[in-house]
Amino acid sequence: MAKNEIPLWEVFIRPRNGLAHKHCGSVHAADEVMAIQAARDVYTRRGEGVSIWVVPSSAITASDPESKDENFEPALTKVYRHPTFYDIPDEVGHM
Repeated sequence: MAKNEIPLWEVFIRPRNGLAHKHCGSVHAADEVMAIQAARDVYTRRGEGVSIWVVPSSAITASDPESKDENFEPALTKVYRHPTFYDIPDEVGHM
């Protein structure tokens, strides 16, 4: 990072309790406090969030899309991961 470059932060908002945080964008800020303030100002102007996470973009590691088969194909051979693999007793009712 250049000496005068302001760090980029990825912003995740949780719209309401019980839901997962979702990535909604990015902000530039000097530190985590300013990043949360900027995220609040940019992404929750109408009060649509209950929680904000900010993560330095440089801290995020992603898989290579070219390695899709290598990363995700093995899951297809593990049928026990699918709910159809299990028999549900009638006593359980609706699931």
